[in-house]
Amino acid sequence: MQRLFSLVDHSSHRLYRAVSTSALPIIQNPDINLFSCTRQIKELSKLGRIDEARRVFDDMIQRDTFSWNAMITGYAQNGHIDEARVLFDAFLGKDVRSWTTMITGYAKLGLVDEARLLFGQMPVRNIISWNAMISGYVENGDIISARNLFDEMPERDVASWNTILRWYCHSYQMIDACHLFDKMTEKNLVSWSTMIAGYTNNSEYEKAWQIFREMRQNQVLVDQFVLVVTLTAVTNLNDSNLVDTLQTLAIKTSFVKDVVVGTAFLNAYARNGLIDYVKKFFKTMTDRNDFTWSTMISTLSQSGKMNEAIALYETIPDKTVNTQTAMLTSYGQHGKVNEARYLFDQISNPNMIAWNAMLTGYMQNCMVKEAWEFFRRMPNHNAVSWAAMISGFAQSGMNEEALKFFSELHQLEYAPSHSCLTSAIFACTNISSFEMGTQIHAVAIKTAAAFNSFVGNALITMYAKCRKTEDVSRAFSTVRLKDVVSWNSLVAGLSLNYLLDDATNVFRKMPKKDVVSWTSIISAYVQGGHEHKAFELFVEMLSTATIPNSSTIASLLSACASMGSARLGRQIHGFAFNLGLDSVLFVGNSLINMYFKCGSLDAFKVFDEMFDRDIVTWNTVLSGAAQQGFGKEAVEIFEQMMADGVLPNQASFIGLLCACSHAGLVEEGWNYFISMSRHFGLEPMEPHYACMVDLLGRAGRLYEAEELIERMPIEPDSVVFAALLAACRIHKNVDLGRKVAEKLFQMDPQNAGNYILLSNIYASLGMWEKVGEIRKVMKERGVTKEPGCSWIQMRNKVHTFITGDRMHEQTEQIHSKLKELFCQLQATGYVPDANFVLHDVEEEQKESVLLYHSEKLALAFGLLNTPKGAPLQIMKNLRICGDCHNFAKFLSDITSRKIVIRDGNRFHHFSNGICSCGDYW
Repeated sequence: MQRLFSLVDHSSHRLYRAVSTSALPIIQNPDINLFSCTRQIKELSKLGRIDEARRVFDDMIQRDTFSWNAMITGYAQNGHIDEARVLFDAFLGKDVRSWTTMITGYAKLGLVDEARLLFGQMPVRNIISWNAMISGYVENGDIISARNLFDEMPERDVASWNTILRWYCHSYQMIDACHLFDKMTEKNLVSWSTMIAGYTNNSEYEKAWQIFREMRQNQVLVDQFVLVVTLTAVTNLNDSNLVDTLQTLAIKTSFVKDVVVGTAFLNAYARNGLIDYVKKFFKTMTDRNDFTWSTMISTLSQSGKMNEAIALYETIPDKTVNTQTAMLTSYGQHGKVNEARYLFDQISNPNMIAWNAMLTGYMQNCMVKEAWEFFRRMPNHNAVSWAAMISGFAQSGMNEEALKFFSELHQLEYAPSHSCLTSAIFACTNISSFEMGTQIHAVAIKTAAAFNSFVGNALITMYAKCRKTEDVSRAFSTVRLKDVVSWNSLVAGLSLNYLLDDATNVFRKMPKKDVVSWTSIISAYVQGGHEHKAFELFVEMLSTATIPNSSTIASLLSACASMGSARLGRQIHGFAFNLGLDSVLFVGNSLINMYFKCGSLDAFKVFDEMFDRDIVTWNTVLSGAAQQGFGKEAVEIFEQMMADGVLPNQASFIGLLCACSHAGLVEEGWNYFISMSRHFGLEPMEPHYACMVDLLGRAGRLYEAEELIERMPIEPDSVVFAALLAACRIHKNVDLGRKVAEKLFQMDPQNAGNYILLSNIYASLGMWEKVGEIRKVMKERGVTKEPGCSWIQMRNKVHTFITGDRMHEQTEQIHSKLKELFCQLQATGYVPDANFVLHDVEEEQKESVLLYHSEKLALAFGLLNTPKGAPLQIMKNLRICGDCHNFAKFLSDITSRKIVIRDGNRFHHFSNGICSCGDYW
């Protein structure tokens, strides 16, 4: 009340105007053109020339109710609520419209309490007054008061219902909106269009389409807005048939000629990938606006027809800021940043959209420095500007900078957009920053953005990466509209935290599954070591007519690699070829990895046929060549990589040095090791030193390897010392071996491999007492040796063998076959190497022990169960012993078979009595 009284007493000038106006009587005089003056007041008010309108009002000799209300409305509409109130209070003949105008004016300025007080003082109210007050509450975000007042209304019209309905839809409360909509006794076009727009904005496109169909069934005529918003819904359903249906309706109602509707159809067909039809439709359009031209430029650009986009741009008769912005955006998306900047500089008065388009262009092309400088030059910033910077930093791996920018935005007390929040959460995810992530979550809650699907899905992923499974579920439950992305994020989050059963339960409950859903659960089983289950799910996925994407194929290839199944891998390769996915870069990389992991040299063929390669491609083939024992080939590939202008990284040198080590290329390895820091600015890390120690050690240069370790600028880890110990075993250097082993026992006391290596050195020198001491130490420390195990896949079944195994159903035939082979091989020059029997037993017993090593059992089984001449592939968990290596060489010769054995370190390809490793392993 105090504010209301104070409104009158502002200045003597205002008091004078109030008194003078109140003194004028309301006289109806036919000789005075009241209508003309009142109309003039309204027109001037609409133009914002409120002082001129007031002069017309003051000059009027006679005024009627319409004149007074016109002047009060003019003040209220132009934000001069105090002047409006002075006039309102002075007006003795105020009617319902006068009161309603003031209520609307107060509400428009956010003074909803003043509006409510005035509403309570009204002597008489009509339905328009009630609607004005309800709208005031809604516009100021007080839906509870609005709904309470709505429920108190003595009578309602369709506008009353639509006001509440619009609020529910705008605030994404579609369940409440649906309930209200169903209760409406009368619906008009606004009611239907509000619901369609609400569902569309809420990404519930199918429900939007259902409402549109109900509207048509009720014979409600469409308008421009309904057609455009419904088009948006069906476009996101990716159903071109529905677009055709709407076009037929637009033709019947003549709306297809409307430029806004026509452009919406243009965009709809473009989004459905019908580029040729888009071109034809564009030519038929008789009327075009900026958005039409911009849509066409963007469509051509995004479909890879950049030259056509440029040619079209040149034909635009009047190039505006909007069309110029569309063109520079296309330049930026295609990496033509200089052309984009040239075009931007030609814009005489760029608007905020143009500034942001150029800023985004810089960030899209990882030109972070240029983007930052451009951002600082911008005259103003809006939510899009900040979002572009935050997103660009995060996408470029500059996550701390992204979060710093977000903090600055928050300090400026701007309400961050959904895009800003999503990008900031993404940055937290990249660096597993749980603390910062929870703070941003709190901001999202305060701004009501946590309910948004994009923000909610980002939170689910962030908490999953930070291993906060309870928060993952909580974030999922917060999302109001749980779209398929939300469900997929939850499945992926649970899988990431090894909650495979929970992930499967969620997957089965999903109301709708897409290819990402299937890929997520398939990948989860692959990562969990359940490859067979992953393939069962893949078959189930195909039964639902879901087409796999490149990520699905990559996951399945990873499963094949883990299983060592080249046969299954080739089937997936063929599947990828039929879908046209084999040309996708990371599918090609996965194929190379799969073939190498399966011991197949088809990996080189895939590499040679790839049109596009990245650093991952080169590193995969380098490490694969090293693992297969092709050291010289790895060196050639590295040199080809250099010739192609691809700079190596740390991983490149690990593969290269490993290849040199396995092939005995000592000098080459040294040169590459030195070049890391000298020519490429890459400081060697523990894995590189381990490779070099292995390289020197295998070559017998044990003390050089020891010296290299002592000169390391970083603290050597157990892997480095283990490489030296392995070399000591090869060369039977017991003194250095004992010294290195003691260090390893301190660093990694539970690693059985280190004890076994030292024990093997003692055994190879006949130091059986020392062997016994090692076994005793292992027993005291609770260290157990992993038994030698080999396996072979036969007709979709894996057959596993352990040294001396007699549990297999074909044991008798296997042992008989081995004895037969032993005799045949001896006749060709094979002599069992008893040095690899690490027990103090008689020579005859040593031969018997050697005969039943796990890889020999697997080889015999393979010979018994495969056609003559068929290749054999054996997997082994430990390093192959020298005798088994010789056995496989001789066997490949007398059986004319190719034999591949993958041991714990590498692949051995045996053919015609020769191994790919050159007996250097």
